[in-house]
Amino acid sequence: MAEFQEIDPVAWELRIDQPDQFGMARWRPAKTKTNPELLGPLYANLPARFPPLYEQLVLSYRWAEVDLQSFRLLANPPGSDLSRLLAEVEKDKGLRESLIPAGYMKFGKGPDMDYDPVCFDIKSRTKRKDYRIVKIDHEEILCNRRIKVVAELAQSFEQLVRQTIERANSLGK
Repeated sequence: MAEFQEIDPVAWELRIDQPDQFGMARWRPAKTKTNPELLGPLYANLPARFPPLYEQLVLSYRWAEVDLQSFRLLANPPGSDLSRLLAEVEKDKGLRESLIPAGYMKFGKGPDMDYDPVCFDIKSRTKRKDYRIVKIDHEEILCNRRIKVVAELAQSFEQLVRQTIERANSLGK
């Protein structure tokens, strides 16, 4: 059995800087080594496994919600298991009850204040066990109980990661 490191909540707090004039604090993801066996209880509550790259991210880091400009990644908060990530995925019952039966698994939201869920399209699983990434209109779900894909963000999670890195690199130049 692989060992895992539980993140000390105090150590997590020490990684966060003081709030700025707007009350926002800068933070850094906390590197950790989470036991892969802890994915079992998470997957028992989800309709599909995560793509391998996202799974590796979940097991290797803990983070607060982060805005990556084209989408916000749901938080994977510190803790002894992955139940807090599951709570983030399942947070909005109205969205969850429509997304899951339609074959979508939320892992993010639109950028800034955009509440539209960003999802793995689990019906599109590839040979590499990855999924198409889509953004879905939350108002269509909550008002009309209808799924309306408003954008394809990437053909796979791996492609989404590459796009995010390229965008960050171009801003740094």
